[in-house]
Amino acid sequence: MKVTLKVSGMVSDSFFSNSEIQQLHVPLLHQLTEQQKAKGSRLVVFLAAPPGCGKSTLSAFWEYLSNCDVALQTVQILPMDGFHHCNRWLDEHHLRGRKGAPETFDLDGLQQALLRLAQPQSYWPVYDRTLHDPVQDAITVTAPIVIVEGNWLLLDEPGWRELAQYSDVTLFIRAQARQLRARLIERKMRGGSTLEQAADFYQQTDGPNVDRVLQRSLPALITLNMALDGGLTRIVS
Repeated sequence: MKVTLKVSGMVSDSFFSNSEIQQLHVPLLHQLTEQQKAKGSRLVVFLAAPPGCGKSTLSAFWEYLSNCDVALQTVQILPMDGFHHCNRWLDEHHLRGRKGAPETFDLDGLQQALLRLAQPQSYWPVYDRTLHDPVQDAITVTAPIVIVEGNWLLLDEPGWRELAQYSDVTLFIRAQARQLRARLIERKMRGGSTLEQAADFYQQTDGPNVDRVLQRSLPALITLNMALDGGLTRIVS
């Protein structure tokens, strides 16, 4: 299935196999719908994964599917990227070069925003890729199911591990580090970097983040596995 999605502010075409849609995505969304109805209020879902897993595209696809089936509750995507500290703060703390690592996020602001999701309507920031800074209150949160997506939502480190208490369902995507390296270098080159520049960026930034997510994340209620071709399957324990 080819579908046009808006991901991180950009419109692009994405492809999902019909078998994966019917065996994984649709059943998962029906499961979340039933859990939301049983709860009787907003269902908060955490989607955590290393860089390069396509979690932003995946969550946007879930939002799309939820709007195509009247039997499904509406899904709304809340990217964690909106909680990047602004560049001025990063410069003041000498962290601009580590942008994207856990210490470059406003953890307190994220916690407060997660608390406010209990209200019928709240607001959420987004990361503007033109300004390269967050924009506050850019998303009005109204949907019965929200997917909060980001690398560090299940990080098993002080301050971060406490975030799980604000979620009803946690999901994690597992992948092989060497597979993610290839995907991230290719993505960087599509953005205009040379192979050498992309490899250097992976070595200095993306690679350490991939390893940290894969090695230091809390177990999730639902784990998905990424195959070498990028397809996803659900791991049944």
